[in-house]
Amino acid sequence: MENTINWFEIYVEDFERAVKFYTQVFKCELKEIPVDNERHSQMRYAIFTGGQESAGANGALVKLDIAKPGIGGTFVYFSSEEIDAELSRVEAAGGKIVRPKQGVGDLGIIALIEDTEGNMIGLRSAK
Repeated sequence: MENTINWFEIYVEDFERAVKFYTQVFKCELKEIPVDNERHSQMRYAIFTGGQESAGANGALVKLDIAKPGIGGTFVYFSSEEIDAELSRVEAAGGKIVRPKQGVGDLGIIALIEDTEGNMIGLRSAK
């Protein structure tokens, strides 16, 4: 069975600030998708580029009045080839390092960071 996680959403308060943070730290692009939904007319949605053809899970940053960011909600780990590279960009992008990199045995190396919206996310490297 393949990895069963195939999509995630990270809720944000300040959409532009969050897009800038993830773009800077992970050197990736996000694509804003127009939302035409009268139930959530204020909703903003930006997907991490890579699309369905990329390996692993994909997801989006979401600004939605009924879903607030913060520690205690959904927790995701972003794949990393070299955790030190992402960690070196976190504070300059407005985030915080919550737990520096540490080994987790056969599962590799992890680190925990807080984004500009108060969400805690993980970095994980198999090496």
